[in-house]
Amino acid sequence: MKSILKTILIASTLYVASAHAAPYGAPTQAPEFTGIEKWLNSEPLSMQKLRGKVVLVDFWTYTCINCIRTLPYVKNWYDKYKDQGLTVVGVHTPEYPFERSTENVSKAIQRFDIKYPVAQDNRYATWTAYSNQYWPAVYLINKKGQIVYTHFGEGKYQETEAKIRELLAEPS
Repeated sequence: MKSILKTILIASTLYVASAHAAPYGAPTQAPEFTGIEKWLNSEPLSMQKLRGKVVLVDFWTYTCINCIRTLPYVKNWYDKYKDQGLTVVGVHTPEYPFERSTENVSKAIQRFDIKYPVAQDNRYATWTAYSNQYWPAVYLINKKGQIVYTHFGEGKYQETEAKIRELLAEPS
């Protein structure tokens, strides 16, 4: 019995560790942005319109401390690579009812000095389309519109940036 429990514990630990930052497996088409209540800092975007670019989709919410800690990295990648073909899209998916307010989200965008597009996903439609379960969550999408990398939570910043550079270097 002890060995079965130990095996289950080890397997679950390995699964959780692998889920935090990993290649996505076989590339799959990125879902469209769907059910977006409001686009901030941008006209509405679509994966179809973004084909040929590398896209970083960042699921976040403005009161999540882990999200707040990742913002400097996401903003830096946007500033550093936007002219090389990277598009960053923040998908603001609220955890609490007051985070559904467009005014509150807009104030947070100003407070955090976010310049990239933010989609307000109040009904979790895009969240659900991605089968997302975490704040923050990063999905990297190649120029063909395929998800090729994910990272959940804080950390792995160098690994994520290396993947951004690798994807930007690929031919269109």
